[in-house]
Amino acid sequence: MGRLFWKILLVFVVTMLVTSFGVGFVVHIHAQQRLAQMTELAAGPRAERNLAAAGTALRYGGAAGFATLAGQWPARRPLPVLAVDATGADVLGRSVPPLALERARALSSAGDDDAVRPVQAPDGRHYLLFAPADVLPHRPRGAHRRPGPDPFYLRLAITVLAGLLFSGSLAWYLTRPLRHLRRATSRLAEGALQTRVMPALGPRRDEIGDLGRDFDYMAERLQALVGAQKRLLNDVSHELRSPLARLQVAVGLARQQPEKLACALERIEREGTRLDDLVGHLLTLSRLEAGVMQGLEEYLAVGELLEDIVDDARFEAAASDRDVRLRTAGEWVLKGRAELLSRAFENVIRNAVRHTAPGTVVEVSLELEASGTQLIVEVCDRGPGVPEAELATLFEPFVRSAHREAGGGYGLGLAITRRAVNAHGGRVTAANRTGGGLCVTLRLPLAAS
Repeated sequence: MGRLFWKILLVFVVTMLVTSFGVGFVVHIHAQQRLAQMTELAAGPRAERNLAAAGTALRYGGAAGFATLAGQWPARRPLPVLAVDATGADVLGRSVPPLALERARALSSAGDDDAVRPVQAPDGRHYLLFAPADVLPHRPRGAHRRPGPDPFYLRLAITVLAGLLFSGSLAWYLTRPLRHLRRATSRLAEGALQTRVMPALGPRRDEIGDLGRDFDYMAERLQALVGAQKRLLNDVSHELRSPLARLQVAVGLARQQPEKLACALERIEREGTRLDDLVGHLLTLSRLEAGVMQGLEEYLAVGELLEDIVDDARFEAAASDRDVRLRTAGEWVLKGRAELLSRAFENVIRNAVRHTAPGTVVEVSLELEASGTQLIVEVCDRGPGVPEAELATLFEPFVRSAHREAGGGYGLGLAITRRAVNAHGGRVTAANRTGGGLCVTLRLPLAAS
């Protein structure tokens, strides 16, 4: 058991004991006060029968006979008759109300035998018998008690045992999931990213259960991020290996065949440009993932920004018998970084131009969402589309669908687009188009007026 378990257990046990003794002390003080304030004596047929039985036992059996009667009293209550000697002490050691004793002595001196009864024991001692009204003195301690454990200590032992059981159960219930969390944290720190705690905690609905679910979510995110980093490193290595291999071939060709030096230099320049583009894309993606924004925020006219990008894309698409058209329903302004948004729009539009079929048109639209708080930019092509199973990973780095025509890209454009849009508080999605093709939708929040 951990230290927290013993701390919780100790606190509960001490609290329970202090509370029990405190309540018992208050009850005892209250009983003593009530006892001290009693003045009335019991009277009537029942009181007379009790006095007669007690007097007979005391007269013929003495203190021992009186104690035997008290121990064998048939009622559930203790013997309600006090036997007080000349010093004012009860023969059985019970508490005697002082005011009631004074009244009993006054009645005895006046010769009233209804509520009091003087008795002489065989040993010659004189006692005064009386019963305080509405009071049942504590059962005396001594020979008159029936055999068995003291009820007070028995109740105390039961209370302590019940408190220990309750406190131990509660402490175990609270510390057990914390021990699971500690072990899971250690395993996670050792690299076991598949570690989860909710299977061990069970269906808890308290704060510890919430902590366990948050831990599992954190572990899941860490596993996904580490896996993505590993895949990114693997993909980067793969993408760099091809142009580097071609560079080595071009250098070897230039050394072996000097007459082909110009061709080799052209290949080296081309591969160097590809490497530069790849490194540039990787740097942009790395900055976006690290939260390092490019450029300053400014108010941008989205329609004008799209028109410039569509004009450039239309010029390039015309060479391959393709076209790009822009449809806008108005002019809106949002706050953002022009360079990032330009790259996001351009990556999507160029990707659509690359994959749309010859003789078709890439449709770009700009409109306001029904809620009036977001702009929707939609880019649709007439290409082969993307299998539904691959749509969820389309915006991951180096992801290129096998069903799309090869276009010489690295699979980083859409990944940069998603991170750029997310950096502006928006989101990007993709869906296959009815009749063939792919539609990429970018949602961006409008600037606050």
